[in-house]
Amino acid sequence: MKQVVLIIMACMLSVCGYAQTEWERFDVDVNTGDGAEAEKAGVDEKYLAGAVTLNGGRVEWVLDFDVPSKTSEQIYDIVLKCFTNLTKTDNQLEGSHVSLTDEDEHVVVADVREWLVFSDKLLDFDRTKFFYTLIAYCDDGHLKMTMNRISYRYEEARVRGGYFYKAEDLITDDNALNRKKTKLLRGNSGKFRRKTIDRKDFIFSTLKEAVIR
Repeated sequence: MKQVVLIIMACMLSVCGYAQTEWERFDVDVNTGDGAEAEKAGVDEKYLAGAVTLNGGRVEWVLDFDVPSKTSEQIYDIVLKCFTNLTKTDNQLEGSHVSLTDEDEHVVVADVREWLVFSDKLLDFDRTKFFYTLIAYCDDGHLKMTMNRISYRYEEARVRGGYFYKAEDLITDDNALNRKKTKLLRGNSGKFRRKTIDRKDFIFSTLKEAVIR
C-alpha cells in the first residue's frame, strides 16, 4: 500500500512540473523576469501603485515603441507570427486564436484564453482561466500594442460554476493594494494582480525582442 501511495505522489509531481514548463514557453527566447523570486522574497515594488493602468475605467496596458529599421509590413508579419505562436502553446484553452487581421491597415487582434498558474507545488496546484485581448497597430518604424478586456474564471473544478472576475473589480490599485498603496493585499486580489503583471511583462518583452531583432 505504501508503494502505491509513493507512485501516485511521484506522478502528481511530474504532471505539475510539466504544466509550469508549458505555461512559461513562448516561441521566442526571452528572460521572463524575476516575478517568482520577488514573490518568494516578499518584494512587491514591481506590483504597487501605477503598475496596473486604466483607460476609460478599464484595465489596459500599452506597449509603444519605435522600430526604425522595419516597415509596417515587416512588423505586421512578425506580430502575426508571434500572436499565432502564442495561441498555440500548450497552456492555451479552446477558443484562443488570432481573431482579426487587416493587411491594409496592418492591424492584428488575438483573443487569448489560457491557464494562469499561481502555484504548481505538490498537493497545491492553483490556477485560473485567463482571458484577454491583444491588439497590435503596425506602422513604418513603429509598433503600438494594447492588452485589455481582461477577465478570469477561477475554481470551476472546485466550486459549482466557479468564480468570474473582471480585472477592473480585482487587480486595480483600489482593489489589490492597502490604503497606503505600499503592499499587495492577501488573498485573490493580490495574487491575481501579481501573476497578471508577470504574464503581461513576459508577453510584452517577448514581442518587443522579436520585433527589434
